[in-house]
Amino acid sequence: MEEATILHSPTLGSVFMVEETIQKYSQECGKYQLWKKLPKKMMYQTFQVILDYLEQSGKIIIDQDGCVIWTFNPERIKRLVREDLIIR
Repeated sequence: MEEATILHSPTLGSVFMVEETIQKYSQECGKYQLWKKLPKKMMYQTFQVILDYLEQSGKIIIDQDGCVIWTFNPERIKRLVREDLIIR
């Protein structure tokens, strides 16, 4: 099996920029439309690498219609952990 070659590895700043854009437009658009809304230009391949990373890490989901949805909520996770600790 042949591995895909990544021409441009994303920087941490690029990942943050994509995360912020997804949070702003969550549930409003698909990958291509989201890519067009980024405040700075980025190669589409690099953008897809970031989306793959965010999906694998559980921060986003992409529904059957291709809509990108931000799912990561650290405050809620902290609250649930505290509630679980209080109940036990």
